Amino acid sequence: MTQATQTTLSKTTLSHLDWLEAEAIHIMREVAGQCANPVLLFSGGKDSICMLRIAEKAFRPGRFPFPLMHIDTGHNYREVTDFRDKRAAELGERLIVRSVEDSMRRGTVVLKSADESRNKHQSVTLLEAIEEFGFDACIGGARRDEEKARAKERICSFRDEFGQWDPKNQRPELWSLYNARAFKGENIRVFPISNWTEIDVWQYIEREKLELPSIYFAHTRPVVRKAGGMLPVTEITPAKPGDIVEDVRVRFRTVGDITCTAPVESDADTVAKIIEETATTTITERGATRLDDQTSEASMEQRKKEGYF
Repeated sequence: MTQATQTTLSKTTLSHLDWLEAEAIHIMREVAGQCANPVLLFSGGKDSICMLRIAEKAFRPGRFPFPLMHIDTGHNYREVTDFRDKRAAELGERLIVRSVEDSMRRGTVVLKSADESRNKHQSVTLLEAIEEFGFDACIGGARRDEEKARAKERICSFRDEFGQWDPKNQRPELWSLYNARAFKGENIRVFPISNWTEIDVWQYIEREKLELPSIYFAHTRPVVRKAGGMLPVTEITPAKPGDIVEDVRVRFRTVGDITCTAPVESDADTVAKIIEETATTTITERGATRLDDQTSEASMEQRKKEGYF
């Protein structure tokens, strides 16, 4: 083999992240080509930030062929929602925000108690938004490594006219061929980064130099230790009588509704340190920090069947 041939091969060799990125771009373009009215779900979290970069690489210099949308519980961390608004404005893309509080005012969501987590009720608001705008595909940043029920999803996961998911009735996806077509009233949930892992996400963030909400990096925050984890002390989740409040240096591995998203103790205040920490952890991302996922696989699967993303 000549030196020139070796040089050519080295230039065309794709890294692990290159392959993952190329697959995600391909999926996003396929959905944009097959669907009449898709939407990209963007919360301001790390996975959806990666999805925005994928969309940029898939469609720039043109505008995205879909709007951005976030289903807000009304109890999301301010650092994240502020970043959401800022990033959408920087990109010049349309951002649709629908809140569980809207559904509560309509009476389609009724809480059992004032302090009940609103997280599971996002599915109602999402289905209402899909109907309102007529979306036939929702593109999101869920990954198979996050949770067992999510590992059962296809890349293009079909939902019937009621927004429900049947894990035993999904379309085959052979040879990277994706069927994103749906009849009126049906929709597809699309997961372009299904095959990514948590450490892939962080390595991609490092490579692309992506900006993140400050909540992902180590900072000091008041918490209460409970059930082997830590609950943040906020206006929405105040300390209860008898609770011992500590100021602990923590970061968030995943973010969502304040009532069910817990931090982890950490000194990782840079992306490089987070990658090192992630490489050595033995606890899954959502298993450690999403209190709504710690009940059982069956409960998460049931919520997904009802429309949860």
